[in-house]
Amino acid sequence: MNRYILQILFFPLIGAALIGCKTLKPSQDIKSDSFQNSNEYLSDIKTELKKESPYNRTINIVFHGHSVPSGYARTPLVKTFDSYPYLFLEKLKAEYPYAVVNIIVTAKGGENAESGAARFKRDVLIHKPDVLFIDYALNDVGLGLERSYKAWNKMIRMAKKQHIKIILLTPSPDLRVNLKDDNNNLKQHTDQIIALAKENNIGLVNSFGVFSTIYSKGDSLENYMAQVNHPNKAGNQLIADEIMKWFR
Repeated sequence: MNRYILQILFFPLIGAALIGCKTLKPSQDIKSDSFQNSNEYLSDIKTELKKESPYNRTINIVFHGHSVPSGYARTPLVKTFDSYPYLFLEKLKAEYPYAVVNIIVTAKGGENAESGAARFKRDVLIHKPDVLFIDYALNDVGLGLERSYKAWNKMIRMAKKQHIKIILLTPSPDLRVNLKDDNNNLKQHTDQIIALAKENNIGLVNSFGVFSTIYSKGDSLENYMAQVNHPNKAGNQLIADEIMKWFR
């Protein structure tokens, strides 16, 4: 398991979307800014981040998922500080210079949502997250939609019982997937994650939508990839930028 805990003051980045606005059919294309009326969802967290000593407290932000948030580039190389959790932290600190923050990565390379749910209480809830990001879709293709839905929903329910703010991530690219096929596996999982976010009135970072837009404009996704299923620093930066939108 790759886990990194970094306590540090706060900086900015850009990013994402709250669910509960307009109804969207699962098959509908989602733009990266579809849910950006998200100012209220993390308002209490942003208030805490603005506080100065001695009135501030440590904010725990947890990233749970597979090899991408773990920092894997060209396997077995792990580039922790090129991964989106740490690129996010860098910009977040620019936005909130007085905040004290733990970035906690509980992600594990090669893992799917069922395995992540099985260790969720032991490895995630123990950190008492203020904000939790979940990113498993890339590895859930082999799991299938039904089993993936149950595992994601289990983690969401457990976190909501602890009053944790949750933001789901749709998948980053896999160059083996044909994006010209509107019913490709990653698109199906993206639609399901969007539905989960809507059902639970929680947050969404639509990474898949961002990369799909780049692809539709004729830019090669290879420019953003370290290998077929791991983004490079530029690809991770796109995800981090979307995350940061929640904190502005």
